[in-house]
Amino acid sequence: MSKRILVIGGAHIDRRARISTATVPGASNPGRWFTEPGGGGFNAAQNLARLGHAVTLISPRGGDQAGEMVADAAERAGIDDRPLTFLDRQTPSYTAILEKDGNLVIGIADMELYSLFSTRRLSMRQIRDAITAADLILTDGNMPAETIIALADVAAKRGIPLAAIAISPAKVVRFRSALPHLHMLFMNEAEAEAIAETRPDDPSGWPDLLRGQGLRGAVITRGKNALVAFRDDMACALAPPALPEIADVTGAGDAFASGVIAATLDGERLPQSLRAGAAAAVITLQSPLAAAENMSRATLDAALALVPEPRLLA
Repeated sequence: MSKRILVIGGAHIDRRARISTATVPGASNPGRWFTEPGGGGFNAAQNLARLGHAVTLISPRGGDQAGEMVADAAERAGIDDRPLTFLDRQTPSYTAILEKDGNLVIGIADMELYSLFSTRRLSMRQIRDAITAADLILTDGNMPAETIIALADVAAKRGIPLAAIAISPAKVVRFRSALPHLHMLFMNEAEAEAIAETRPDDPSGWPDLLRGQGLRGAVITRGKNALVAFRDDMACALAPPALPEIADVTGAGDAFASGVIAATLDGERLPQSLRAGAAAAVITLQSPLAAAENMSRATLDAALALVPEPRLLA
């Protein structure tokens, strides 16, 4: 059944350069550039719309060609796009350098415009109405800390589940004061360590450590190693399926979040929600795009055959 999802987060331009040979640091490397609309919130919004949900997207954008590219991509994905447009500003961008195998060498984020999404923007009528209509709200670490806190407070008072994508170790700390109000925080191990300011000796210790920070639910991805996740009193580990070839790692984490959210809204418990997230990530890893255009309920169901059952943690 279709649910109404409000995404308040990053929607900008992703520029990726992929090196064609073995990476040589400090030297010129042959490769190719690729540009597409992206951002954690935007990638997830596209995936969720393609999975059949009614998605509204609100994000700051500049009055430039890059902003128009984002708007066009949102329309093609079936998203109800409601940007906060600053005509005299430049749309944010993320530039990444990837190795031949698709793994990240370094990324540069030009995200200054997002700082203008202040708490008072949440009082705008179009945003208030969108919040009221939502079955779930998804945000990301591109938003200012004070805005995240205010959004979490509004969602909690209205009884609307709030999920979040960490984005980076530097940005995940913006969620620290809002952790008790988050239903699920999606992050990698470096981001989890930034929140907890430590890491457990064994990965199975992440649930207890992060519950101690006030979190009710989280997914901690660990690259090729088994991810760890918990929601309320349940915790699981899931080994990511081995793939013969990866087209691009960009957007895989956002896709994982999308799959988990979609399955959770369908009423699935944590183990099957994690399998749906892993299946969505598989689809994205096999696509050259950060949000795979072939994402759908049918392709997600097919990809589930590649995903093992999660292991319950004590």
